Amino acid sequence: MIQLDRANVRHVSMKLKKPFQTVNGLVVVRDTLIIEVYNTDGQVGYGECVAFSDPFYSPETTTTAWDQLKNFLLPMLNKKKLSHPSEINDIFSSIQGHQMAKASVEMAMWDLYAKQENQSLKKTIGGTRNQVESGVVLSLTDDIEKQVEEYNKKGYKRYKLKVQKHKERETIERVSKLIDQPIMFDGNGMYSPEDMLHLTQLDDLNLLMIEQPFRTDDYYYHNQLKKQMNTSICLDETIKSEHDAFQAIELEACDNINVKLGRVGGYQQALNIHRFAKVAGMPLWCGGMLETGIGRAHNVALASLEGFSLPGDLSESSRYWEEDLIDLPFTVNDGMVDVPEGPGIGVTVNEKLLNKRTIRQFEHLFK
Repeated sequence: MIQLDRANVRHVSMKLKKPFQTVNGLVVVRDTLIIEVYNTDGQVGYGECVAFSDPFYSPETTTTAWDQLKNFLLPMLNKKKLSHPSEINDIFSSIQGHQMAKASVEMAMWDLYAKQENQSLKKTIGGTRNQVESGVVLSLTDDIEKQVEEYNKKGYKRYKLKVQKHKERETIERVSKLIDQPIMFDGNGMYSPEDMLHLTQLDDLNLLMIEQPFRTDDYYYHNQLKKQMNTSICLDETIKSEHDAFQAIELEACDNINVKLGRVGGYQQALNIHRFAKVAGMPLWCGGMLETGIGRAHNVALASLEGFSLPGDLSESSRYWEEDLIDLPFTVNDGMVDVPEGPGIGVTVNEKLLNKRTIRQFEHLFK
């Protein structure tokens, strides 16, 4: 039984070591929401809302998530008697959308529950790996040669490139001269059906995959591109729930799926996707959203599941932060990231730094 006492929601501002640029937006300062959920014994579970300040990735923002958490989601848990965090998914089902806000609460609840059970979150969700393969993302603002040299020393297993339309080949060939590891690029939905021929002409680059070439609601053209290319097609922004993943698999709109806890609405949705993707033989991998160490710990736990068979966006903390919100930052050694074995997410939050980076907060009492 989970006896809830209170929750604290913090708006945290973290400056990136260097700006992160995609075709849709530039992130210099990462604003995120950290959710702390306490039980009546004083134990605390942590979650992270991965919505950005601006709606360039999804309609959700830190502002909309703050409102949902304060006025709707957390009050829905008042006087609830919960035996397991999987129940949160059904409780929140009456709220349309707002997946990232929902996920942040559910993440904190899974962490809290695992701590109550004195077991790792990996074990709680059914993870089997002690280490997961790392992958790194190169943004449009990165000094490619310098960055690749640095990442090569760490042994990253996969490189993902942010690209500009019609400059993909140039960027990919620059990187492929420097590494032997698999390369993919992220379309971030910037292509239209008129770009179909252009994309098929990139087939000779032998990419690991092309991620989200078309719009989020475009199952049909993803299916058509998949039929015309040997290169694997991945869906990211399209998959906002287990239902979306089911449709993508049944409509043969992709070859693999990028699962992000925030984007799909939390662990229960992600676990459901994992279950039927495994039956369908659909490979999964864990995507990243410029998380702090709190969100990264959740991602690493998710990636420990058997069906996450492709390297994810799992880099070390120093890729983005001078100081992370956890005492022992994540590192990459020989291309691998260790999965924490301690209770819950298995990391200790740096309370001093968390307080320093908090620009506003509110408390909710479960009564």
